[in-house]
Amino acid sequence: MKIAVIGSGGYVGSALCKALTRRGYSVTTVTRANYSEAKSGDFDIVVNCAMPSGKFWAKNNPKKDYEETVEKTARLLKEWRFKKFVQISTLSARTKSDTVYGAHKAQAERLCNPNEHLIVRLGALYSTSMKKGVLLDMLQGKKVYVDGKSRYSFVPLDFCAEWVAAHLERNGVVEVGGKNAIALVDVAAHIGAHVEFEGELDHQDLVSPESDFPEAKDVLAFLDSMRASQTSL
Repeated sequence: MKIAVIGSGGYVGSALCKALTRRGYSVTTVTRANYSEAKSGDFDIVVNCAMPSGKFWAKNNPKKDYEETVEKTARLLKEWRFKKFVQISTLSARTKSDTVYGAHKAQAERLCNPNEHLIVRLGALYSTSMKKGVLLDMLQGKKVYVDGKSRYSFVPLDFCAEWVAAHLERNGVVEVGGKNAIALVDVAAHIGAHVEFEGELDHQDLVSPESDFPEAKDVLAFLDSMRASQTSL
């Protein structure tokens, strides 16, 4: 099976390429450098991992975020040749559709026919390679611009990549994340971080989590291991 991963150099895209390759798929990695060349191919599946992931960037750059989210998805659906399309989205498409970031993700989802294609809404991701996000902000004692009582469905990046690679036959909208979302204040308390929270509530509980999904609280053990490794340096 031939699969093109758009945004293969990104955080999610690179992990997904590894997961697909491990399963023996023929993977075409697509970045800005080879986009035009790759577009001429025929694929069984095209996966869109190329949408922006910055909530505050989207708020400050709404026009650019629309172009890189909604218009980009429309171009992929129109210009690429494939049998199936997989849209890598976010829980914010449902939980924060009143924001620029969430609204644009929701608009992009609506372009994808759920009867034919697969839309995957990911929870808050974590891994040893993460470069940004609320977990790093808390570890570094930075201000977090969301209500501390907000519940997040934290989930390992590698779990999500493997899940997508293993469920390419699925259609519709699937939310993939950690079961039993955990409040940010509880995460901060666990790591002993004095974090200032400011912003609106952003509950990202999963709808109908599947039985094999990890627990959101597993992020606590991950953070413990991160702190231990930093201490030993």
